[in-house]
Parts: sequence; C-alpha cells; structure tokens
Amino acid sequence: MTYGSPTSLDDVPRYLGAVRGGRAPAADLVAEFVRRYRVIGGSPLVAITTAQARALQDRLGGDVLVRGAMRFSEPSIERMLGELADEGVLRVVGIVLSPQFSPLLMGGYELAVAAARASIGERAPVVEIVGAWHRERAFLDALAERLREGLHRFAVAERSSVPVLLTAHSLPRRVAEEEPAYVAQLMETAEVVAARVGLARERWTFCWQSAGHEPGEWMKPDFAELMPALRAAGHLAVLVAPVQFLADHLEILYDLDVAAREQAEAAGLRFERIESMNTSPHFIEALASVATTQLAAVDS
Repeated sequence: MTYGSPTSLDDVPRYLGAVRGGRAPAADLVAEFVRRYRVIGGSPLVAITTAQARALQDRLGGDVLVRGAMRFSEPSIERMLGELADEGVLRVVGIVLSPQFSPLLMGGYELAVAAARASIGERAPVVEIVGAWHRERAFLDALAERLREGLHRFAVAERSSVPVLLTAHSLPRRVAEEEPAYVAQLMETAEVVAARVGLARERWTFCWQSAGHEPGEWMKPDFAELMPALRAAGHLAVLVAPVQFLADHLEILYDLDVAAREQAEAAGLRFERIESMNTSPHFIEALASVATTQLAAVDS
C-alpha cells in the first residue's frame, strides 16, 4: 500500500484534497502541483507499485496473491481488498511501502483498511498490517547496492570523497516531536547503510527533503541548505540517496531530479542521486521476507 497519485492533471485538485483529509487545496497550491506533475510527465508511482506487486507474487509463487493498493487514488485499498475477497482470500498481509513506521503518519492506512472491510462486509478478509521493517536485511542490501552504484558514477579519484546526503521526507517539527521513534528509525537506516557501504562519518549527512506547504516549522537541515556549504568546503559534486522512498514518484522525479539538481548546480556542484528501488531483485526479496514473516506469525 502506498499513497497513489493523480490520474491526470485534471485530477490534481481531487488528489490534493484527499491527501489533505478532505480540505480543499488553495488555487495557488493546485497550480504549483499541476506545474510539477507536468514537468515530470505525470507520476509513475501507481504503475511501479503494480509492477512491484507482480514481481512479489512471482517471487512468492504458490497460491499467494499480491495486489498494489493506493490510499488516495485508484486502484484503491477498498477495490483491491474486494478483489481478494472475490478470490476467496481469508487473510491478508498489508505492507505499507515505507520501511520506517509511524503510527501517527501511517495510521491512515489502518483506517482505510477498516473502512474497506466494513464496506465489503462479512466476506472481507482479516488484514494484518506490518509495522516497521527498516531492519530487514534484504532492504538494507538493496539500499546499499543502490548507494554503491551511485558512487561508481564518479571517477575513482572523486569516488572516495564525494559527500553523500541521505534524505527522508521532511516532517513538521511538531509531528517529529510526537514520533521520536520514527525519526530514530530513519536515522538508524542512514547510519546502517552508510556503514555497510563504508562511508566515513564525515562524508555523509542525514537531512530532509520535500518539506510541505503547511504553516509551521519543518525539520532541518533541508538538503537545499547544505549545497552552498558543501561547495564552500571545496566539494565539486554531491550524491543524494533517499532512505525512505521506494519508487520513483513526484518527490524523486521533481523534488530531487529537478529542484535539487537546480539548487546543486546553482551552488556549483555536480548533482547525482541513487536509482530508486522500484523492482530491484534485492528489494523484492525484502518484501518477500516481510510478507512471509508476517504470514508465519499469523499461522502460529
């Protein structure tokens, strides 16, 4: 399960309203997001999530069915759960496509599942939603693999010194203060992956990206703030590596590939980012391990 994305530019107002809990977005906010989606040619998130589900079903084999379901767009959680009910499925493992888990931020998935089950009625499957899985070995292997690949885009002389920014989606500070365990999971992921790749501590920084448009203070440092300081320190390039996002979508294809690249180049830095997980075999192996572990726990 993941957020989903607008089906078209005309669908952006509805989508933003759904993400904002039914509050109508301001016209300038809609216009800005329409511009961003136009720049990237629309989000591929739904197609990638569907492909991840297909790859996971192929990996699990047997009589296991896998569906990709969206919280704010089609194919919806209710629709996919209904399809599984039609197939006679009795038990479902729900995996939120964020390895780090926050009850506050991800609780909406539980509410969406509960609403879907109520709508389906007595034939609705029982759903067990997985919590945090950021320590899953195959996930860490997949992220470390992407980071090594990213480093190998640089010449050997630069590869050993290029700074790395390990990013996560920014949070309002008030949310972070309510969910310290979630922030700790993000930072733990960054630390473990950096260690696996052999990055010296002074070479990498955990920072935030994609701060929202809501009022109030958001988490710092934002990656944009770090670019001038890196150039002032004598660096000529930067590698950005998200530790939370698992597929290409707006926060990757626009916030990084367009906005962050412009910010880096304006500061005099060459910009590179790691390839997203998408359907990486290591990542699909991680999902398989998470699913089978949860299924075994249900069986016991």
